[in-house]
Amino acid sequence: MSNSLDGLQFPLLETTQKPSTSHTGKAIISEALSIVDNKLSQQALNEKQWRKQYPVYFRALVEHGIRTRHQSVNIAQQGLHKAHHSFVFYRDGIKYLLKDVMNVANVSPLHSVTIKGESQDDPEWYVPYGGKKLTGQALLTQIQDWETRGIIEPSHAKALRLASSHPEWFDLSDRTMVLFGAASEAGPLTWLSKWRANIVAVDLPNPKVWEKILDTVRKGNAKLIAPCVENLDAGVSSADLKHKLGANLLTQLPEVVTWLNQFKSSLDLAAIAYLDGEKHVRVSMAMDTIMSLVSEHKPDSSLMFMCTPTDIYAVPKEVVEAAHQKAEQRSNLQKVLTAGIKTLTLKHFFQSSEQALIRSDNDKHYGVADCLVLEQGPNYALAKRIQQWRAIWAHQNGQRVSINIAPSTTTHSVTKNPILKAAFNGASLFDVEAFAPETTNAIMAALWVHDLRNDECAANPHTSIDHPLELMMEGANHGGLWRVAYLARTALPFAALYGFASDKLPLHWLKK
Repeated sequence: MSNSLDGLQFPLLETTQKPSTSHTGKAIISEALSIVDNKLSQQALNEKQWRKQYPVYFRALVEHGIRTRHQSVNIAQQGLHKAHHSFVFYRDGIKYLLKDVMNVANVSPLHSVTIKGESQDDPEWYVPYGGKKLTGQALLTQIQDWETRGIIEPSHAKALRLASSHPEWFDLSDRTMVLFGAASEAGPLTWLSKWRANIVAVDLPNPKVWEKILDTVRKGNAKLIAPCVENLDAGVSSADLKHKLGANLLTQLPEVVTWLNQFKSSLDLAAIAYLDGEKHVRVSMAMDTIMSLVSEHKPDSSLMFMCTPTDIYAVPKEVVEAAHQKAEQRSNLQKVLTAGIKTLTLKHFFQSSEQALIRSDNDKHYGVADCLVLEQGPNYALAKRIQQWRAIWAHQNGQRVSINIAPSTTTHSVTKNPILKAAFNGASLFDVEAFAPETTNAIMAALWVHDLRNDECAANPHTSIDHPLELMMEGANHGGLWRVAYLARTALPFAALYGFASDKLPLHWLKK
């Protein structure tokens, strides 16, 4: 990891004067656990095999959160508090706690550059899928198919149907939508550019990144507002502009906060930036800090997150029953094969998903869908947990929060891992569907619009939900992972093997 003492960083260990992602991750999760299970909290802090055992502690957070509604909020508050008191920010050789980042000296102002799209087309929405552009009845038929097969939750299907029946929702000329990581492959930039949105794009000062953003916006009917360290003249050429725009969330954090606070309109803040490894935790903390500080200044701002299906979630009772039913309905051949493989691999493959029901203090029962994939690592899990905590805490405190689970998607950042790529290719063996990026983009952009426009949805803090964790259950598109009969990470290796071989060997009989 980077040793450069500039911007947002993991804290240095006193003993080695080097950063340790495991030490920080354990401390944050331990602190979040401390208010519900002190023994397990200490165990997490002293865990010697964190990279193998971290799912135990992340699962415990969910289980304890289910049991008591207010504890799920307390866990989120405690985890965020510890994180903001752990990470540090360096500027000109001076170290600040992240919570004090707005006390940084020498803050250089960011200027705005505005670009308008050249299209006059009306906003439209369709879903690219299987080589077709699905609209109308064809789209409704596909939504029903996904719901029937358990690929998406009924609430997700309902949201898509509502979006389809309200084309007026997609005129976003009244919204100012901030995209952290605007050029993200899984992000909504392409669709917002077609929907007349006021797009505030924050991404790295990189000519290739800004060439993509500028080209996308110019083809559409939206307005782009981009940060720039220079106060540019209006006549700057396109060729020069891509070299001038951008802001680094990790090193220009206070500048970005100050810049966004100057906007007169309310903001819809979307945390979609992704970086590999430990940088993903740091950029998640940067986005969390900016969202928190901007929301203090502009309390009518809304927040948006896209969750990964490869995480641990509280799930409705109906999902647990569906997973159990799927296990019972396996063919005799599947049962014999999986039992044999489980035995041969010393129970490493095809472990039961064990979605036992847990009673909450609201008298409802929930299960736990443990879909964590060890290959993604504890840093990825921590980065996504921080986003869930912010969503829960902000929603509890009256902010509109759109947080939906996006399906496993064959983006470059995922498929460059050959094991994950092969596993996605073999996912159909377990009735799991991995989506193409263009399909995910269309669906998740529409879900965000739905959450902004539909006042009866869970994103609206004035809509009553029975449990804070239901915020993540609503609108979920997990691609079928919640209903898999096995613990996902113990089926992943076999899915990968199937994915590697399925194009060359006649293995389709395994599905029967």
